[in-house]
Amino acid sequence: KLFLEDPRPGPNTYMPRRVEGIPKELWRVIAYEAKEGRMIFFPSWQPHGVDINMNTDKLREQLKIDEGCVYEIYNDHLGYPTFGIGHLVTESDPEHGLAVGTAISSERCSQAFESDIKGVLRDCNILYSDFHNLPEEAQQIIANMMFNLGRPRLSKFVGMKRGVDSQDWNAAADEMVDSRWYRQVGARAERLVDRMRNV
Repeated sequence: KLFLEDPRPGPNTYMPRRVEGIPKELWRVIAYEAKEGRMIFFPSWQPHGVDINMNTDKLREQLKIDEGCVYEIYNDHLGYPTFGIGHLVTESDPEHGLAVGTAISSERCSQAFESDIKGVLRDCNILYSDFHNLPEEAQQIIANMMFNLGRPRLSKFVGMKRGVDSQDWNAAADEMVDSRWYRQVGARAERLVDRMRNV
């Protein structure tokens, strides 16, 4: 699939990426299936990406370890309502507005996690246009950070991206260390930095 994202700043603020149950006209990411003879033209500066080929089961297992799983709504370290495996409650979620401590079923936690994984991989493709060509270990690290930080914050890791783009893994790791994220996250960040140095 080819994913095209609405480039306007407004939709990035108030429109959902891709949410089942909401009309597709309101999504800010549109997916086009590959079809023989189909040609799609779009400006190169428009945020876009493609499906990737990586071991997503490995990513899921690592995120379960890093994030844990909480079967109720709780406030994360920044005070935002969260549940399951690090799922931030959004306005489009049925849990929006529910009180902290509200129980969430394991099925709903799994559903939210799978949706989040898909969103993370699309965001990785948008931020790193050659994401599908990177070594899988680099893909795993970037996807883990994307899950943790989100694209707006990870996009500020300009030095790390420069290191990844040039495949200078030590330079990328150095830039990861030189961040507030590294100081806040602790052992998870240290582990990801070590993995980056050994890509």
